[in-house]
Amino acid sequence: MAKTGKVNHNNRKIKMVELHREKRLELRKKIKNPRTSDADRSEAQLKLQKLPRISSEIRVRNRCEMTGRPRAFMRKFKLCRMVFRDMALKGLLPGVTKSSW
Repeated sequence: MAKTGKVNHNNRKIKMVELHREKRLELRKKIKNPRTSDADRSEAQLKLQKLPRISSEIRVRNRCEMTGRPRAFMRKFKLCRMVFRDMALKGLLPGVTKSSW
C-alpha cells in the first residue's frame, strides 16, 4: 500500500493537468505552427514556461487504483500485478481467466 500523501499528491497533479490542458495544447500548437512569427512563437514559449510545472502531463504517475502502487501497473485494468492476480483468481475481472496447461 502506497503512502496516502503520495497518492494525494498524484491526484492533485491530475487535477492541475485537467485545469491547464487546453491552454497548454493551444500554446504548443502556436509554437509548432511554421506560419507563426518569431515574436509570437517566443511569446508563446514564455507563456508555456510560466505555467505551473505540476500541470504537465508527463509528471503524472500511473498508480494502482486499489493500493496506489506505482510499479507493475497494467494500464488496461488500472491495477498493479498483485491486485490484478488476486481479482482474476476470484473471478472479479470480466473476460479474464487464469491459464493452466
